[in-house]
Amino acid sequence: MQTALFDHKKALVTVCAWAIGLAIFFPILWTILTGFKTEADAIASPPLFMGFDWTLENYNEVLERSNYFRHFMNSVVISVGSTLLGLLIAIPAAWAMAFVPAKHTKDILMWMLSTKMLPPVGVLIPIYLMFRDGGLLDTRSGLVLVLTMINLPIIIWMLYTYFKEIPGEILEAARMDGATLWSEIVYVLTPMAVPGIASTLLLNVILAWNEAFWTLNLTAAEAAPLTAFIASYSSPEGLFYAKLSAASTMAIAPILIMGWFSQKQLVRGLTFGAVK
Repeated sequence: MQTALFDHKKALVTVCAWAIGLAIFFPILWTILTGFKTEADAIASPPLFMGFDWTLENYNEVLERSNYFRHFMNSVVISVGSTLLGLLIAIPAAWAMAFVPAKHTKDILMWMLSTKMLPPVGVLIPIYLMFRDGGLLDTRSGLVLVLTMINLPIIIWMLYTYFKEIPGEILEAARMDGATLWSEIVYVLTPMAVPGIASTLLLNVILAWNEAFWTLNLTAAEAAPLTAFIASYSSPEGLFYAKLSAASTMAIAPILIMGWFSQKQLVRGLTFGAVK
C-alpha cells in the first residue's frame, strides 16, 4: 500500500517536473524554430509551430550583416574575464569571512547583497561619466571592471557558503605544519572547494554573458558583446522576428552548450559539502 502510494507520488512529481521544465524551455524552443522561418511565417496568425518551410536565409543574412565572431569574442572575454577577476578578489574575502571570527560578518554580507537590489539606472550617470573621463567607454577592460563589481557580492556569498562547510580544523592543522596564509588559501582551501568554485564560476559566467543593461549603455561598437548584437536587430522600421530570432539563437547557443556539458559539475558544486 505504502509502496504504491510512493510510486504515485513519484510519478506525479515527475510529471510536474517535466511540465515545468517544458514550460520554461518553450520560449527558447520557439525562438530557435522562428529563426528557421521566413518573415511571413514568423508573423503568421495562427502561429506556425512546425508546418512551415525551413530556411537558413536568416542566419546567412545575420552573418553577412554583422560581425558575429567579434561580438562572440567580446562576450567570452568580458564574461570569463570578469568572473576570474571576481574570483581573485572573492576567494580571500570569503576566506576571511568564513574563518576569521568577526562580530559583523553577517551584517557585511547582507549589506553586500543589498547592493544587488539597487536599480542599475540609479548609478548609470555617475558610472558613465567616470568611464567617459577615464577612457573606459566601449572597451573590454571597462566592461570587465563593471561586471566584476556587479557580480562580486554573489561570488563572495556563494564562496562563503562553500567555505563554511569546510572544517576549520583542517586549516588549523595546515598552520601548525607551517603553512603561510597564501599557502593555506592556495594549496589547502582552494583544492577542497574546487566543486564550489567551479559552480560559482559557471553561474557567474552565465550572469555576465546575459548582462544587457551595462553592455548596451557602456559600449558602442568595438567592445559590444552578443547582447548588443541582438539589440541591433530591433530597428526603427520595426521588428524582424525571424532575423531577431536567428540572432538570439546564435547568441544563446554557446551558453546553452556550455551549460549542457557542465551540468554535472554544476550540480556537484551546488550540492557541495564537507566530508563529515
